[in-house]
Amino acid sequence: MTSPSPFRFVYCLRCPLPVLPWLSECVGQLSGIQAPIRQTGSQSMATCWSKMNKSSSILKRSSLLGQSIPWQPIKMGAPLSARASSWWSGVEMGPPDPILGVSEAFKKDTNPLKMNLGVGAYRDDQGKPFVLPSVREAERIIAQKGLNKEYAPIGGEPEFGRLSANLAFGQGNEIVSSGRNVSVQTISGTGALRVGATYLAKWFPGNKTVYLPRPSWGNHTPIFKQSGMNVDGYRYYDPTTCGFDFNGAMEDISRIPEKSVIMLHACAHNPTGVDPKDEQWKEMSQLVKKRNLFAFFDMAYQGFASGDVDRDAFAVRQFLEDGHNICLSQSYAKNMGLYGERVGAFTVVCKDKEEAARVNSQIKILIRPMYSNPPVNGSRIVSEILTNTALNKQWLEDVKGMADRIITMRQELKDGLANEGSSKNWEHIVDQIGMFCFTGMTPEQVEKITTEFSVYMTKDGRISVAGISSSNVGYLAKAMHAVTK
Repeated sequence: MTSPSPFRFVYCLRCPLPVLPWLSECVGQLSGIQAPIRQTGSQSMATCWSKMNKSSSILKRSSLLGQSIPWQPIKMGAPLSARASSWWSGVEMGPPDPILGVSEAFKKDTNPLKMNLGVGAYRDDQGKPFVLPSVREAERIIAQKGLNKEYAPIGGEPEFGRLSANLAFGQGNEIVSSGRNVSVQTISGTGALRVGATYLAKWFPGNKTVYLPRPSWGNHTPIFKQSGMNVDGYRYYDPTTCGFDFNGAMEDISRIPEKSVIMLHACAHNPTGVDPKDEQWKEMSQLVKKRNLFAFFDMAYQGFASGDVDRDAFAVRQFLEDGHNICLSQSYAKNMGLYGERVGAFTVVCKDKEEAARVNSQIKILIRPMYSNPPVNGSRIVSEILTNTALNKQWLEDVKGMADRIITMRQELKDGLANEGSSKNWEHIVDQIGMFCFTGMTPEQVEKITTEFSVYMTKDGRISVAGISSSNVGYLAKAMHAVTK
């Protein structure tokens, strides 16, 4: 190969223009084809040659003080002295995720009795991830159909949206039958919340502030804030009873400005596991209606809380019966174990079919630049389970089995604490519901149980009951008693 004439400091490194301030144009390719480089300093044209050698290095040609230097292989990247200053020197290190920090510390612990109670995913009684038998069967049936991998519509398949709305609102409900709902597939429950928050930030006609229960899921605040909504709150959890602060909630809700958004956990409140009783939900519904607030329900645990999908949808259906037009986020991560499939739904209940068509058009406009359209595999599994009579029956048994195991672990933990001689009132362990339990332990007690017993949880004393098994519940009871007596 003939070498071009010598020229000053030309590096063909996929042509990184910021490296050479005097370089105004370079279209060199990594194919061995010649391409011109304009040298603004000398007003002359040179030739840039680039070609990958067998070791994926790049051939370099340069001249210095009139002396030609032979072609030689170099590694990708400009010399340190020639590199441009960083664009990202002002980026600050973000705080670590509290759940991830718990998991990382757990992995490093060598204690054979260690327990990780921070992870929000179901585990079987052997502490292993659990794939529902109904999901396995649905996957087998889908594989036999030989379906293609074409893009889904922007809002997902309409059938999936209809099935999700019916699961939440009940079979034969008037909303779906009259076409008043807009139901789109989303990237699990988090994606549903993000789509909903973005929609409200753009189109909600009232006060663009969402009022969250205190505390609420840690992701709620950043999702709404980063979508352009303001965030405030209302009392919910009473640390003195480890239960629901009904009077405090009602007092705060009565003071929320009219035409604001209120976030409600449909069941298995995260992170406390504390849910209002049915009669309390009814009173809250009437107050929300009186205050002219817009209810946004987050339902991530339907069926997983009590083991009954209809029971867990009580609050949502009560509000609809009372005349609220709500919006709803759903997740199939917990109740179908489809954590990694990232499948969920977002629904807006509208005044009529014509309004629903307009809302649907705007939601699609928001989704298109966000992620274009949702993945198909998870939605196919959900749809197969919800439409196949035998599979649906199997799924209802599967989800009840998961819920029952968690309920059993709650009771055994409470009994274990009593057997250890604890004089504290641990009734809240069984009164709370769902995957999580707010133990009432202080940050100091949490640090002690981690240091002395290798039991890992978040600093607020929240534990994932799914991380407890029949083989370690006694050890946990002993540890909790030791640090709280």
